[in-house]
Amino acid sequence: MSRRRPSLRTILAVQAIFLLAVATAFAVSSRQGLDPADRVLNVAHVVTFEPVAVPRTEPLRVTPLYDRPDLVSDEDLAAVLEQLHPRFAPARLKPNYIEHALRTWGADATFRDPECLSGAAMVDFLTNNGKYLASWDPKTQPLLEEQPVGVSIRWGEAAGTGASVHHDHWLASLTEAGVSLDHPIYGVGREGHTIEDVLQESLRDFRLDEREVEWSAMAFGFWIAPTREWVGDGRRQFSFDLLVDRLVRGDCNLGVCSGTHRLYSLMVLIRLDDEHDILSDDARAIAWTHLEDMRDRISASQWEDGRWPSNWPDGAAAVENPIEEELFKQVIATGHHLEWLAIAPPELHPSEEHIRKAIDWCIATTLSKSHEEIAGHYTFYSHIANSLSLWRGTRPAEFWHAWEESHPL
Repeated sequence: MSRRRPSLRTILAVQAIFLLAVATAFAVSSRQGLDPADRVLNVAHVVTFEPVAVPRTEPLRVTPLYDRPDLVSDEDLAAVLEQLHPRFAPARLKPNYIEHALRTWGADATFRDPECLSGAAMVDFLTNNGKYLASWDPKTQPLLEEQPVGVSIRWGEAAGTGASVHHDHWLASLTEAGVSLDHPIYGVGREGHTIEDVLQESLRDFRLDEREVEWSAMAFGFWIAPTREWVGDGRRQFSFDLLVDRLVRGDCNLGVCSGTHRLYSLMVLIRLDDEHDILSDDARAIAWTHLEDMRDRISASQWEDGRWPSNWPDGAAAVENPIEEELFKQVIATGHHLEWLAIAPPELHPSEEHIRKAIDWCIATTLSKSHEEIAGHYTFYSHIANSLSLWRGTRPAEFWHAWEESHPL
């Protein structure tokens, strides 16, 4: 496959920023009495990033490894998916909810129910500032923020009202949903932006010491594999080996979603390595050994009814000394574990009985809730819908379309 070259617009933008930075540095340094060599060094940090070649226009996918109707029946999967239809009030739509719904259902999802947002409508909300502000108000800060050489996403608690929650979750969700690299995005300023501009800005701005690297790792893998290494801003050297090291580092409880999303991201990197050789043998062994350890911990920490508590990394102690916590935290842990296990080879599984009990608990818990209760914790329950679909070797939209055809109103 031929490698995709950075767009002319991206190259010209980088060159323009370079010239502006040089001119500014020369003016400032002249007043400070610096010689020309020092002036160039003063702007080096501005011009060191070169767009990373992206060898595809459609993202890679990691497919499920199983189809287990004995674990998840058609009827149970259909009932769970009906609960997780993207029915959201149009006012003040939370990007995090739409991101989770989109990664679950995909950009091609359609529904008979007119109250449900289609995949195309969810993509439009996330990529078109006009659609975003129509849900909020003109005084709300844009979700898409113009940067000198790309576009970033406003995220985090400190970013204010209507922001995305996690770093690069916007990018990873659109990527998992199958949105193409050249899909247009409409911010406040310059025209002609695409998903590639967000990807390049993420590659430029990435730091290994960030608290959340889970979604960056996934998005980078789906787009730039088989590239193993790249250079970010300030000539920082990155690789998927370094991402593995970062994902296995530290206390599991410190990771997002009770540490479970680290496992999904690690499993994605291993699966991509199977096809595209993005990891060294040592890094793959580190990731594999870490997941073996996590397998043993979830084997020991599962409660009798099948759920995993948020302190699952404690192993047997999580059962011997159960903590009091809200149900949604156990929904997070159990749904996420079933998600990464669905793309993991059998060697990394706990016993089938552990998996069966977890699936049964997820189905029963989801179906016991009203639509209003699900809507209040949609992001957490969406992982149950996605994981159960994976265990049936399918995508939610694909299964639902077939179910609707065979079960007409």
